[in-house]
This record gives sequence, structure tokens and C-alpha cells, in this order.
Amino acid sequence: MTHAVLAIDQGTTSSRAIVFDADLRPIAVSQQEFAQHYPASGHVEHDPEEIWRGVVATCRDAIAKAGLAATAIAGIGITNQRETVIVWERATGRPIHRAIVWQDRRTAPLCASFRDKGLEPEISGKTGLLLDPYFSATKIAHILDAVPGAREAALRGELAAGTIDCFLLWRLTGGRVHATDATNASRTMLMDIHTGCWDEGLCRLFEVPMALLPEIRDCASRFGETEPDLFGAAIPVLGIAGDQQAALVGQACFEPGMMKSTYGTGCFALLNVGTRAVASRNRLLTTIAYQLDGTRHYALEGSIFIAGAAVQWLRDGLGVIRAAAETGALAQRADPNQDVVLVPAFVGLGAPYWDAEARGALFGLTRATGPAELAAAALESVAFQTHDLIAAMQADWAAAEARSMVLRVDGGMVASDWTMQRLADLLAAPVDRPVVAETTALGAAYLAGLQAGIYPAPAEFARKWALDRRFTPAMTAPNRARRLALWKDAVRRTLTAPR
Repeated sequence: MTHAVLAIDQGTTSSRAIVFDADLRPIAVSQQEFAQHYPASGHVEHDPEEIWRGVVATCRDAIAKAGLAATAIAGIGITNQRETVIVWERATGRPIHRAIVWQDRRTAPLCASFRDKGLEPEISGKTGLLLDPYFSATKIAHILDAVPGAREAALRGELAAGTIDCFLLWRLTGGRVHATDATNASRTMLMDIHTGCWDEGLCRLFEVPMALLPEIRDCASRFGETEPDLFGAAIPVLGIAGDQQAALVGQACFEPGMMKSTYGTGCFALLNVGTRAVASRNRLLTTIAYQLDGTRHYALEGSIFIAGAAVQWLRDGLGVIRAAAETGALAQRADPNQDVVLVPAFVGLGAPYWDAEARGALFGLTRATGPAELAAAALESVAFQTHDLIAAMQADWAAAEARSMVLRVDGGMVASDWTMQRLADLLAAPVDRPVVAETTALGAAYLAGLQAGIYPAPAEFARKWALDRRFTPAMTAPNRARRLALWKDAVRRTLTAPR
């Protein structure tokens, strides 16, 4: 009798596999990091074959650790780093280029040229996205132009393209299935989020042949079955969602007005706005939150490129800490009379600024500034950026402002009590940390288990969400206003174009 679900969580720096039992409890975990490639300034790539090997190895390891046979797994749910794309040969499954990662900025000039032609309103109207190299369309076009003969092969139907979930599904099913889900498709800048289909006009504009693109399906769907020799038996793949949408599901944010923010390499805040898309007037993204039974649910999203990566910079770039876990205690010792502010625009600034050319800057340094102040500035920068996102969301959607806001948080950084308290202080709102921190993998597992019939409907799943700790605001209003003013001034000084 099948009673467990395997979640594949393919992230930006590592791949994980987690087995969840019939009560949605994680019972086995396996994780492998993989290399980051930086062939030029602003370029970020991954080796698809290394990712594939890591996914297979972690799945096998997690199943073994759980003490289960493959026949006990009811289904697989996949969640993945979004916008990262791969182009591969249909005949062999061989990638023709390294994966171009969501952080990659090489197509910024192409995006700028489209913007200069006045095309952004039309593109945003269909996709809910802004013209930025963050999204997949220009990455696919770049690969077709950079690899000799690729564009001609694509036109002949010899190549396939997709986000990481799509590539993994192709490999898992032995090349039998070329499909993705609505959430990942909505991040490509090639899908009309109002019709739920690939848009011929957008594909023509970005010069991406439609023959390259996968079928778009619900997040909970029977996508196919794995090759039996991979794990000892064929296992159905029953759920797919991009990592941030999977976290929204894992946080049980099924009602309009519910909001979650995930703190990993970057930070991504999503606000559920229901079954009608809300267009942003404040440079946020309108995206598909999830699609079940053919019904699309939408979200407003704010994307921060650098969150946990700022802590990695302290460790790897400056050498002021040995491990990320030290940062909170170090920040606690910071001199409260120093106003050190970090704008972590190492790869540009995301929402609501969308300045691809901005670069990081530190303000307020004195001779007394030391590791503690730098640690506090790095952590506080995440809270500042979240404040900007939520302020924009409230301005875009009146219903959000009318609600008593509570932010549900997840990701590696939420283990830091100092960071979560500072987040609550600057938001002037409660911050809820759940008992189950693995919300991205949980969301993927839930979608697969929902399709398999072993997990309850969304309303019942939401009732089982459990709170670990609520952080409530403790900072005085004048101090909050002063610190936010310092941040606004620092951002203004960092932007390459005045706002």
C-alpha cells in the first residue's frame, strides 16, 4: 500500500529529496550541493548533468533512509528554482548549453532595447512580469543564438526547452513527457497568465520557437511515471510548482490576503489575491500562485535578489564569520548608535526598484564599525527590502491594506530570532514562523499527495498548519521611521537612475 510521498526540492545551490509520510511529516532527507559557474561578470550558470546526478542520488538516498521500497511511494512532487532554463536535444536528452540561472544578468541589454521600444506595457499586460533578465525568455533566446546551429535545430523541432522542473520530468520519464506546470510557465515571459497558454506574439517577439516549449498542466496532475530502473519501480510524478509558489502552498496560504515570504539565497514575498489577477502599479509582479482543477489562483510577488546571499558574502567574501548561524548572535552585539546600512545590490536591485545595473554599497561606516555592525546591516537589509515589498503590495491591492497583516515566513534565515524580530519591528506587524520549516518541499509533497488521494483538500490541510513562534513588533515608531528613512536614502544613492 502506497503511503508516502517523495519531494524533490531542486534549489539554486543544492538539491534535496525529502520523504513525507501519510501525515505530511518529513521522515528522511538527503541533500547535495552543486557547483556555481561564473563565466563572466554578471553571468551565472549551472551544469544540468550535475543537477540531474544529484537529484537521482538524493532521491535514492532519501528512500533508503526512510526504509521504504519504491512501491511504497505514492508519488513524486517537484519544486525548483524558477526562471533558470535549459535547452536540450530531444533525441538524446543532452543539454546544448549550461543552464542559465535566474540570477544571470547577461541579457540586460536586450531587455533594455525592448523597453526603449516601448514594449514593456504590452509584455507586462500579458505576463504580469517586468522586462528584466531575471525571466526565462531572453535566456532561451541567448542560448539559441550562442550555440552554433541551435536556432536552426529548434526550428526543425529537434530541441526542447524548459525550466528545471521540465528538464527533470523529461529525464525522470525517459524522455516521454515534455511538460511543466502553470506556475513555472508563468515565469518564462512567454505565457499569457490570463489565458493560461503560451502566447504566439510573445514567442515571436523573443524569437523563441513554440516547438521548443512544453505542455502546461495543473500543479497537481499526473505528469508521468519514472523509469523503473531509477528507483527500483516506476513512481508517478504527481505535482510540480516553482519554489516560491510551492512555499505558498506549504504555508497553506489558500485564502486571498494571506502572505508568505521565503528567505533563501534571495527573498520572495507572495500575496494571494484570489482568482482574478491584480495588475501592479508599483513594479511588483503578477504571477500564478497555483492552478488546481483548471482554476488559476493569482498572487502579487516581490522578488529580492540578495537575502541569505548577504550572509554568504560576510562568510566567503569578507571572512568576518565562519558559519551563517553566527550572524544573529554577532548582530545582537552591534552598537545601536551606529547607523550602518547595507544595500545588497550585488546583482542589481529587484522589486520594487528593478535596477539591473545598481551595485551594492555600504553607508555609515566609521572607525568604530566592526564585524558586529556589518552582520547587523546584512540581516537588517533583508528586513528593509521586505518592508518595501509589502508597502508596494498594500498600495496595489486595497484589500491587503484593509486586512490585519500577518506574514508567514520560511527558509534558512528564519532560524535567526534576531532577524525575525527586526523584520517584525520594521514591518510593524506580526511575523509567524511555522513548526515545519521545510515549506517549499512540503508544498511540492502536498500537491503530489493531493493528486494521489492520500492528503486532504486545501481547507483541511490549512487547519493543520502549526505555529512555532510569533514575533511581535517591539521597536518604537520614531526609531522605526528613522531607520526606514536611512534605508530610503541609501537606496536613492545606489540607484543608477533617479526614481
